[in-house]
Amino acid sequence: MMKESIGIIGSGMIASSLAVLTTGNGYPTKVLVRSEKSRNRFLDNVKKHWDKLVGHGEATLEQVKICGTYLTVTEDYADLRDVRQFFEAVTEDPLVKQSVYKELAKACPDVSFIASCTSALTPQMLTDGLDEKTYADRIVVAHPFNPVHMVPYVELCGCEKTGPGVIGLVVKVLEDLGRKPVVLKKATPGFIGNRLQFALFREAMALVEQGICDYRDIDTALNYSFCPRYTSIGIFEHFDAAGLDLDARNSALLFPLLSNAKETPAAILEKLESGKGGLKDGEGFYDWRNVDMEAYTNRVNEPYWKFCRYQFPTEPLG
Repeated sequence: MMKESIGIIGSGMIASSLAVLTTGNGYPTKVLVRSEKSRNRFLDNVKKHWDKLVGHGEATLEQVKICGTYLTVTEDYADLRDVRQFFEAVTEDPLVKQSVYKELAKACPDVSFIASCTSALTPQMLTDGLDEKTYADRIVVAHPFNPVHMVPYVELCGCEKTGPGVIGLVVKVLEDLGRKPVVLKKATPGFIGNRLQFALFREAMALVEQGICDYRDIDTALNYSFCPRYTSIGIFEHFDAAGLDLDARNSALLFPLLSNAKETPAAILEKLESGKGGLKDGEGFYDWRNVDMEAYTNRVNEPYWKFCRYQFPTEPLG
């Protein structure tokens, strides 16, 4: 049975990764790009993703060839007329995103959902000033983690304008794509994943700034203590198993000592002022100038290969 088409608006790293995921699971996929230049960049990134999947044994060249027939790239909204399911992955500017929604409303008469892959904007910000004529009732947040075709977690939320059943439609598609969606009861900046990451980062910075350890010690602690555990069990599972009486005692001891900083850490600002902005500048906390980036990328991706189990289509499309 043919799966319903998916539309992707955008040509960046999220869009290219998402297109590998959708075509790899047999969804006819139409991608809207802005120009020939963005088309070429998009297709080049798609090829790189597939090359890595093939190199790691997660796909064959024949499967990649078949998946390629499920992908259409266009610069014309009119070509999306028959698409009902959309993922929007354009720049993090609400006005730019809203211009996309308005174009979709003009070109596509029967849209089921528009899921924005924003990492920071709330549904309220996305739909501000829009109404049902511009699909405000079908716009939701579906925040993935990069690379989308490997990392299965997706955070979803709607707002008071979201129509009944819309979130459920997005969840159904994501689950069919092998993702692990979580629906927030209400929107919050940073959603779940980034709030947890930055809570940990804030405490890590506090330990360094207080002279307790350095940043390499922090990374060693994360790599070789509790982080590996949380790839197979959850934090609430772990603390439940430890015993809530023990958790209560440790909370009373540690919570008063944890950082409650409300501003960007001084150590970060000092490095930025000295031109050490991280990887892109060659130096941040670490010196990146002689790092084997391919080996680094392999380490980043290693935990996620097990999630690349696609429902590959067996026949070319059309």
